[in-house]
Amino acid sequence: MKKKILIASVLLVISTGLIWWYQMNHRTGAGGLTLYGNVDIRQVDLGFRVSGKLAKLVYDEGDQVKAGAVMANLDDEPQRNQVASVKAQVESLQALLRLREAGNRPQEIAQARALVTEREITANNAEKFFQRLEEMLAVKGVSRQDRDNAEATYREAEARLKSARENRALLEAGFRAEDIAQAKANLQQAQAALATAELQVKDSVLTAPSDGVILTRAQEVGAILQAGTPVFTLSLVNPVWVRAYVNEPDLGRIHPGLKVQVFTDLAKDQHYDGKIGFISPTAEFTPKTVETADLRTALVYRLRIVVENPGDGLRQGMPVTVKIPLN
Repeated sequence: MKKKILIASVLLVISTGLIWWYQMNHRTGAGGLTLYGNVDIRQVDLGFRVSGKLAKLVYDEGDQVKAGAVMANLDDEPQRNQVASVKAQVESLQALLRLREAGNRPQEIAQARALVTEREITANNAEKFFQRLEEMLAVKGVSRQDRDNAEATYREAEARLKSARENRALLEAGFRAEDIAQAKANLQQAQAALATAELQVKDSVLTAPSDGVILTRAQEVGAILQAGTPVFTLSLVNPVWVRAYVNEPDLGRIHPGLKVQVFTDLAKDQHYDGKIGFISPTAEFTPKTVETADLRTALVYRLRIVVENPGDGLRQGMPVTVKIPLN
């Protein structure tokens, strides 16, 4: 019985030593760390910024696209009609502003001045005629009715002269600054509406924001789409990230910018170069906040590793091995 206990104790010591050696070898790996993670390629849902009828789809699922490539088109006739309408309004307001800034035509001002001269002569004659009748009334040379009629004619001539002078002054002064400011504001508002209409024409064309591979084609030609409705799901080629985790004791051995090597199960003798781009400031997968010394060793921190020149060998979710050489 004692012999069996002794043998079991020896085996326990040996196994503990082997586990410790494996953990140390796994952790350091000839002076480095070995981590495991998954490829985390970004995806984006692409749709139109305006609503309309889907007129054309250029690509299908699995196709590769380049940045700036046209992927789909809406029927843009409504947007183009809106552009034509607003453009005509802008031209009309531009003409109105030019009229306000230029003022009245010289011919109109000359006509107003001539009318003032004419009414000055009329008023002067009416005044003289009224004065003569006023003098004749004093010697009973005319009736009071004739004198009153002459005065009324004189007062009317004066009023018409005053009106002509005010009209001349308005024409010579031109339009008020407030009128010009209002014309400018109306023009700017119409120009902004034109820019929006022209932008809607551009937004009826869906282009690829980056190089990538189409994962999903969610719509078909003829569909009536609301703004923002997804048409394609694009898997971006760059950047390619690897999401991995490092144990808390090894956290102090790494830093952002540190060079790494990424291996896949498909080609274990080949690797992709990369570097650590982000280290999470908070621990994950830990059961509670207050830890003993033993529990603290169970903490892990998320890493984001940016892979350089990944090519087509890395796919979304693919498991990878990350080796970090350390001195």
